[in-house]
Amino acid sequence: MAVVLASDLAKDMAGEPLLRGVSFKLERKDRLTLSGRNGSGKTTLLRMLSGETGIDGGELVFQKEVRVSLHDQRPPRDRDLTLRDYVLSGCRELLALEEQLATLETAMAEGALDDATFAAYSRAQGRLEHAGGYNWRESVNSTLHGLGFRDEHLDRSLETFSGGELTRASLARALAGDPDLLLLDEPTNHLDIESLEWLETHLQTLDAAIVLVAHDRWFLEAVGTSVLELEAGKTKFFKGTWHQWRAEKAQRELALGRAIEKQQTEIAKLERFVARFSAGTRSRQASSRAKKLDKMDRLSTEAKDGKGLGFAFKPPERSGRVVFELEDGLLKIGDRTLLQDAEMWLERGEHVSLVGANGTGKTTLITALTGGREFDGGKVRRGHNVKLGLLAQHAESLQGTGTVAEACARATGLTPNNVRSLLGKFLFSGEDAEKPLDGLSGGERQRLSLAILVSSGANVLILDEPTNHLDVESREALEDALQGFQGSLVLVSHDRALLDAVGTRTVALEDQTLHSYVGGWPEYVRVREERAEAKRTAKRTKNVVVEKAPVAPAAPVAVKQRSKNELARAKKLEAEIEKAEAALAALEIELADPSAWNDPRASAKSTERHAAAKKTLEELYARWEAVAN
Repeated sequence: MAVVLASDLAKDMAGEPLLRGVSFKLERKDRLTLSGRNGSGKTTLLRMLSGETGIDGGELVFQKEVRVSLHDQRPPRDRDLTLRDYVLSGCRELLALEEQLATLETAMAEGALDDATFAAYSRAQGRLEHAGGYNWRESVNSTLHGLGFRDEHLDRSLETFSGGELTRASLARALAGDPDLLLLDEPTNHLDIESLEWLETHLQTLDAAIVLVAHDRWFLEAVGTSVLELEAGKTKFFKGTWHQWRAEKAQRELALGRAIEKQQTEIAKLERFVARFSAGTRSRQASSRAKKLDKMDRLSTEAKDGKGLGFAFKPPERSGRVVFELEDGLLKIGDRTLLQDAEMWLERGEHVSLVGANGTGKTTLITALTGGREFDGGKVRRGHNVKLGLLAQHAESLQGTGTVAEACARATGLTPNNVRSLLGKFLFSGEDAEKPLDGLSGGERQRLSLAILVSSGANVLILDEPTNHLDVESREALEDALQGFQGSLVLVSHDRALLDAVGTRTVALEDQTLHSYVGGWPEYVRVREERAEAKRTAKRTKNVVVEKAPVAPAAPVAVKQRSKNELARAKKLEAEIEKAEAALAALEIELADPSAWNDPRASAKSTERHAAAKKTLEELYARWEAVAN
């Protein structure tokens, strides 16, 4: 039986129809992605499936004893719990199963050997085995680790976590209870790329039906097996991946456009005949054609939920060849070092992606690069005629009170008419331009910040998570605009589709320093995976050597007895050698970039770094041989 069957669901909001004709069937391992603009009813549909919101028409049928789990954007209500207790509160059914099994085992030990007892025990055991058996708590810990939490976080009170961490905790709770139907509303929010990749793999292997809303196109393509399209209150179900659906939708719209064009030609022809021969010898034929016109089912383009975002950057003024250059950069927050000995540069026209795990210091770095704070060491040189435009992660630039139009006028200096024209391109038309600034949603604030940025005329853009709160259509509009931007760009984003489309070089914040990789996101992933595979191969090779070492010699020889201290030193040196080999390999990949040798000073520094890394590795080998032999 299907996990859930939805038949012709309907939902009204404030007396107006929101959803009509919603129908789909989901089995285990089906993963349905919901497509639609903000406000189209995606979150409402998730809450209808969870039982939090009633349905106004149609029918919902669930599998018997189905376990439903919902993750949405609402933070945990009870902040007195520890992270561990909060996540385990989503596992009440698993805890109840353990208690039930213990009770049944006691009953059987006392002589209850009837069929009903055995059947109940078998059902409970099967349910618990599905969650991992009595080791299901280890799976919960793995989930927390996959979402970026560490063991030392587990006993901290929820009050001590940030908003983003609480959102990740809510996601962990939803995943932990082994649901049959998993409902996810924007699960990718506040996840770094490493956690995103973990979540993709986890959902792909989960034995559950999943319905999810997300704006991350890379994630949607990796996870989804079908799409439910919500547009103007109507829905269409498509079996296939996200990109297959997008291709089918484009073909559908193209075919509809051609059919409309053909029908319009036929209508014009019939109308001309009727107008010309409505009186006279051919009036009967004209009347017949008029009736045909009246009965014709007129085709029209499909209704849409408002117009989409559309804008472009004007050609910027030309800057110097080198936009900025960071040498020996040092960044600290309190006693914690984020960056040391860091080098970074940006040249005119370059589009650089800045990537790294959450908390490594990406936002702090771009704040320092744009003058928002000082570096704790090193030098920053800025090029000629550089005009910076910054889009901060939380739209901090939107200060003050008043309306959208007033805030835009303050920030841009444009005339009222030009302000209205600009705002219209960013979906603030008519009354929307008079909305109070302090009442804007996250998506509206982001669109207003983009409008101000576009009008700034900046020739260097620094963007920190520009897709936050933007729906898929708006993200694609931003992607198109950035691809056409002729100036320089530093982009911080977890949206891998945007990184793939826009970035031409990748700078990764790793191990408290910066590494430059030629190419965009796919090239960086390839190098990263090759490096990880090289480490795994080296580890396997070392293990094989250790296994072969005890082979008996052909003739008796004197064998040096090694002390425990020598063995410990050898083991420690082997670990240091492995790290040094990985560091040298990473450096050689970095120095394969021609820009690392652009000028004599950079060339000299690159040579010095490479020589130092090789010397360190040779010294470690020598020390290891002295201990091992």
